[in-house]
Amino acid sequence: MIVFAVIGNGNGTDVSNIEHLPPSTKLVYMILKPNRQMTQKDIIRETYLPARTVRYALSRLKEKKVLIERLYFVDARQSLYGLNRAGPDMIRQT
Repeated sequence: MIVFAVIGNGNGTDVSNIEHLPPSTKLVYMILKPNRQMTQKDIIRETYLPARTVRYALSRLKEKKVLIERLYFVDARQSLYGLNRAGPDMIRQT
């Protein structure tokens, strides 16, 4: 799988700085992309990444304002993570 970051109409003309993020961050993005909201534990379970790597990936995505963190009402100690749908689609697969 090759992952490219694009902003705009998806024709690849405008390249975002998300393409310079680590592969683990892109993997977390792709896991959350199909309109999913997951806890950190769910992301760790699905990606098989170490907890520290997932925390780092989530913080990088939050820096880029791609990620939304919400309260998880089932367990208030955890957060629910999802992609910011207000912005343009940041990743395109080829």
